[in-house]
Amino acid sequence: MAHDVVVIGGGNAALCAAMTAAEAGASVLILETAPKAYRGGNSRHTRNFRCMHKGPLGPLVDDYSEDEYLADLMKVTAGKTDGDLARLAIRSSEECLPWMQDHGVHFQPSLSGTLSLARTNAFFMGGGKSLVNAYYRTAAKLGIDVLYEAQVTHLELAGDQIAWIDYSHGGEIHRITPKAVVVASGGFQADTEWLTRAWGPAAKNFLIRGTPYNRGVVLADLLDQGVQSVGDADQCHAVAIDGRAPKFDGGIVTRLDCVPFSIVVNKNAERFYDEGEDVWPKRYAIWGRLVAAQPDQVGYVIIDAKSLNLFMPSVFPPLKADTIEDLARQMGLPADRLRSTVDDFNAACGDQTGFHPTELDGVATSGLTPAKTNWARPITEPPFYGYSLRTGVTFTYLGLKVDENAQCSTQDGPIKNLWAAGETMAGSILGQGYLAGFGMTIGTVFGRIAGREAAAHAS
Repeated sequence: MAHDVVVIGGGNAALCAAMTAAEAGASVLILETAPKAYRGGNSRHTRNFRCMHKGPLGPLVDDYSEDEYLADLMKVTAGKTDGDLARLAIRSSEECLPWMQDHGVHFQPSLSGTLSLARTNAFFMGGGKSLVNAYYRTAAKLGIDVLYEAQVTHLELAGDQIAWIDYSHGGEIHRITPKAVVVASGGFQADTEWLTRAWGPAAKNFLIRGTPYNRGVVLADLLDQGVQSVGDADQCHAVAIDGRAPKFDGGIVTRLDCVPFSIVVNKNAERFYDEGEDVWPKRYAIWGRLVAAQPDQVGYVIIDAKSLNLFMPSVFPPLKADTIEDLARQMGLPADRLRSTVDDFNAACGDQTGFHPTELDGVATSGLTPAKTNWARPITEPPFYGYSLRTGVTFTYLGLKVDENAQCSTQDGPIKNLWAAGETMAGSILGQGYLAGFGMTIGTVFGRIAGREAAAHAS
């Protein structure tokens, strides 16, 4: 059977595009590189969706305006974003939440506590895997065909349109000629050689939080043919994760949320950045890059007993010791240097009475470089705890440049039948940094746009 629309990829953006196209009357085929058990790309590991809303919406409390949302984005990206596309994503997110519910997604009641997200982020009941499974159930009801372990190897760009797609499946090469194509196959983070070309030798020490199937094959194929790109190869969503995480696919559980209540040192037992710069959902994504810049691309978190229960529990238990010196030995750090760093930090801590773990509290150090500007409490209460940190890459920002209709172009103009959605075009909006839950926003908004436009073209 020939299909009107072929969607390359099997995660959130791909599914949103496929469902939208099918509901518009198109026949749709999804080509997913991963086996069925690993379908869904990085969406399997997500937890939430950042959503603008005027007043309470679903599980979200109060309101979260377009301007506040944009200000949060501008802060983490330092203004490196396409403002028009960013506003489109933000503004469209409000209508997406009920659409998601209509397509099988269930949300948890609003969250309180250390995440500080009850107003801004809606959490999926059962996490990203449940969302992916719900969408695949809906896709089946809509008559969408899915091929797993179908790796696209080439899209033939002929003039201003994609003429055919080559993919391998079942040990054979297949060629198809759909009327419209949506690329939603993610970044290149699982290709360590490409990462190393972009970052240098340090990338060999990076861990990949997400799927091992995002190797950038389709992205490279299109860029080689002159499809316009956006973003830099060395920009990505990289966070500091537990140093004991696996090389690939560790997912969300490997993240550590303890940094705001700690000091973080490098292998020389020296602090290197303000651990209390902002609430964690707005600042966690810079720490992957910070750790990447340290010797051996590793950092070490030090906390004491009074901070242990202030953050989400870790999947691996922390190292534990009754003295700072013993903790240093367990972590392979110079004990005298760590003792000195902790003593200097403790001496710089002032009045603790305003301490508030879930909001900026101004409890700061004095006369210390780098300063800790919030949640600065002395590390004095045994037992002491430690974690190692490594750079965990979620997805890369070099991608396909799109317009407000999610359409791709060459320097000669739009490609008539090619659209992109999700992480493969997120660099259009995320020039650097990251905002918790925003990847799912981009994928949902632009997946729906791409599906709508592809179906319209096919008809």
